[in-house]
Amino acid sequence: MKIVVQRVKYANVKVDEKVVGQINQGFLVLVGIKQGDTKKEADYLVRKLCNLRIFTDENDKMNLNLKDVNGKLLIVSQFTLYANCADGNRPSFIEAAKPDEAIPLYEYFCEQCEKTGIEVQKGIFGADMKVELLNDGPVTIIIEK
Repeated sequence: MKIVVQRVKYANVKVDEKVVGQINQGFLVLVGIKQGDTKKEADYLVRKLCNLRIFTDENDKMNLNLKDVNGKLLIVSQFTLYANCADGNRPSFIEAAKPDEAIPLYEYFCEQCEKTGIEVQKGIFGADMKVELLNDGPVTIIIEK
């Protein structure tokens, strides 16, 4: 399982030109699930994500987490995080979990984030989504388990 975390001033996700999720300050999180991933990997990433200290404090040091700044999460599924581009120029996605395996784990990941007390907005799994954001910093962190 892999997440790409972007610290944002705002972010939203649209499906068919309709906003389905939006946040102000917080993290836009792109979630990739590979075959064989389990709740164990999801739990690890939830702990890392929800405690990640990448907001600046009064001394301009990255020392604050989401709760410290009343930040929110916008979580978007993205199977393309498991693209394999080793052979040729057309990516292969065979490592990515199929929807019947990925959807329950994506939903579990989102639910576990909500249980920490952080507000969670989501995209729609498998939909053609348009994501808009203002990356703050820019700060982008990749975490994999």
